[in-house]
Amino acid sequence: MTKQLHNPKLDEHPASNTEKDPENWVSGGDPLTGAQASYLMTLSEEAGEDLPAKNLSKAEASRGIDKLKTKLART
Repeated sequence: MTKQLHNPKLDEHPASNTEKDPENWVSGGDPLTGAQASYLMTLSEEAGEDLPAKNLSKAEASRGIDKLKTKLART
């Protein structure tokens, strides 16, 4: 008897697997993307915060973006 894999397309709550902790991203340790850098710069300026370090990982950038969005009351 073969074990069937879970098919997310048939999930009763399809969005349940779309959010993952950045620490668990396969590429979380890669350098931040240009889009992340630009968004971090924009949010930092709007929040009156110092610009984050240039050598952030994708995961660190994502957490920084989330933190600034919360501070600015954005979703």
